[in-house]
Amino acid sequence: MVKIHETAEKPKRAFLVSLLETGMCRRGGKPGVPSGSGVAGKEEAASVARELAGLVKTLGLEIAAQEIVTVREHAPKFGMGTGKVQELADRAAELEADCFIFDWNPNPSQQRNWEKLSGISAVDRQELIIRIFADRAATREAELQVHLAELNYSLPRLSHKYIDLSRQRGGRYGNKGAGETRLETDRRLVEQRIHRLEQELEDVRRRRMVQRKQRERQGIPLCALVGYTNAGKSSLMNALTGANLLAEDKLFATLDAASRRYELRKGLPVLLVDTVGFIRRLPHSLIEAFHSTLEEASLADILINVLDVSDPDAEKFHETTLSVLGELGAGKVPMITVLNKIDRISSPEALEALMARYPGSIPVSAVDRRGLAELTAKMEELLSQGNFAGCSGGARRFRFPPDRTDLASLLHRSGQVLSRNYENDSITVEARVDEKTAGQLREYIVKEI
Repeated sequence: MVKIHETAEKPKRAFLVSLLETGMCRRGGKPGVPSGSGVAGKEEAASVARELAGLVKTLGLEIAAQEIVTVREHAPKFGMGTGKVQELADRAAELEADCFIFDWNPNPSQQRNWEKLSGISAVDRQELIIRIFADRAATREAELQVHLAELNYSLPRLSHKYIDLSRQRGGRYGNKGAGETRLETDRRLVEQRIHRLEQELEDVRRRRMVQRKQRERQGIPLCALVGYTNAGKSSLMNALTGANLLAEDKLFATLDAASRRYELRKGLPVLLVDTVGFIRRLPHSLIEAFHSTLEEASLADILINVLDVSDPDAEKFHETTLSVLGELGAGKVPMITVLNKIDRISSPEALEALMARYPGSIPVSAVDRRGLAELTAKMEELLSQGNFAGCSGGARRFRFPPDRTDLASLLHRSGQVLSRNYENDSITVEARVDEKTAGQLREYIVKEI
């Protein structure tokens, strides 16, 4: 009888370790902020632990165990006491775990100490997020950005015991796996590759800037969908525009800034941009690598802040989003707060409480399309209040001879057409344009609106 052997690769088993800090702790050589052992500190630690589990599941790993460790002082060798580390290492061995995954970022020396004691890989939160980005990168720009972040992270950790966390890597960085190639590459070669990637990304940024200037000359405002990862930004984009963007119930489903043209009810065109989601403690290397993508938020005319109100940590996610937007220089951009996934809210009273917590927000469901009309009306209201995309001042009404359709087309190319009416003896168009275009068509202006 022929024996059938299972050849499918089993998912890696991860032992997750989170921290509950009490007292003044030191992290990475700098004084930490004590979270305390009270209710607030425990809730924060539990929230971060849930998020860490979500990140691990997104990468396709199996969770062998998860523990929140109370730390009163960050010991320099491991970040916690040696006895506790030995206890965790013994338990990991019993559970046959392949790696530790931390919700904090130990320094390279501490990582090596954990690996030497336990005999398995020690992965911090930063590396975990970078691996997720690498696994989900779909375009050339995203792959460049992720690869740059990987190299910057690996440079001080060339002796780190890497483990291929992804179930399928696709061979983008060599058949041996990303960890093995790093171990075989010395510092000089890594620095050379970093330099080459930075040059390629600079070319990408220049092309993006050219495209942005072309958009500004056309006078089309930019509305960026921002928010915490898995808040439903792509689903909302699909619901508004009929696009078919990837929308999964996973963290970081979107890495590239996809854009779609959208016509508001008054005929006003806008460019909707779906951006990469935010997360607490987003690695600095990723912020730098994804700068050209994240800057869409700071250069937008309107921010649509999408908040998943069905998540118990929605308030913390909202705070993180506002904090990251401030770091990107987008804190003063006009913002619409969208309370997404209201189809998961159990009662009208609960929804009313959310509305009271976020005044001026718009409840929306991308699934059953509730609230989309109100969102569109709010976008029109904000765009009618000020300058955007190179269009200054109020709208103007133009009246052209019936045979001058070329002038009407000029308004479509150079401004934002609010309405148009074709009659036997004239073409009447209401539009927002920049001062240069208004000067060219001054003789056809019949009214300032």
